[in-house]
Amino acid sequence: MAELVFEVVLEADGGYCAECLTENIFTEGDTWQQLRENVLEATTAFFFDQPLPARVRLHLVRDEIMSVA
Repeated sequence: MAELVFEVVLEADGGYCAECLTENIFTEGDTWQQLRENVLEATTAFFFDQPLPARVRLHLVRDEIMSVA
């Protein structure tokens, strides 16, 4: 597997949640750096008996609502 993609959402409390789009991997972190470390740790644990993917992509999704009127 060449790459895993995680969809990352900034939570209302300021933390981050990351969910892999192709595998059953989910993790979170209070800061961006902590999230990065947790994603790598969760990925390594998930693939403990298989070859690791070459790359992990974090895709930050930002949902913003704006008033038009």
